Amino acid sequence: MADYLLHGRPRDCSATRLFLTERAPRRPIDASGIRALVARGCKRAGLPRFASHRLRHTVASDLLAAGAPLVEIGQVLRHRSQLSTTIYAKVDRVRLRELVRPWPGETA
Repeated sequence: MADYLLHGRPRDCSATRLFLTERAPRRPIDASGIRALVARGCKRAGLPRFASHRLRHTVASDLLAAGAPLVEIGQVLRHRSQLSTTIYAKVDRVRLRELVRPWPGETA
């Protein structure tokens, strides 16, 4: 990433987004560009094609498993609302078990 920022990104481009198209006219990569990149990567790796959103979900799940708080995961994913990030809380079953209380009348 640092190499791209220092050497790969064209200096004369005024776009404020991080990733740009490779060919002129340089512009930010949009959703269709991301889908195409993921599809091409799947093909090169010999994997069945999957949606690019799956990459976001994988990053969020891995961060959660590593102990990152939901607030930080939301920042990485650039969620506008923390409610959007809470869907990943249900993924971490191990940490959810810590919150489970015994049923009334039963012992733990």
